[in-house]
Amino acid sequence: MNQQLAVQVFREALMTTFWLSLPLLAIGFIAGIVISLIQIVTSIQDSAFSTVPRLAAFLVGLLVFLPWMLMKMIAYTTMVFGDFSRYAK
Repeated sequence: MNQQLAVQVFREALMTTFWLSLPLLAIGFIAGIVISLIQIVTSIQDSAFSTVPRLAAFLVGLLVFLPWMLMKMIAYTTMVFGDFSRYAK
């Protein structure tokens, strides 16, 4: 395995991690902003009010994006384990 191949495999791992985490992070960001705005408008400062909807949003997002995330993970795993001969050099 030469240095260029190692960098390529590491880059693919980081990009796959980025793309897998992006939808859930975006959902958490948007849910956090919406919940904070609701708390500001209604003056409710309960920690359970901010935690439960955010967790529910993550759960719904995970259920929606899980098939896509699994396909991305399968594609990455197939790419890494698909050709062992290039690592043996």
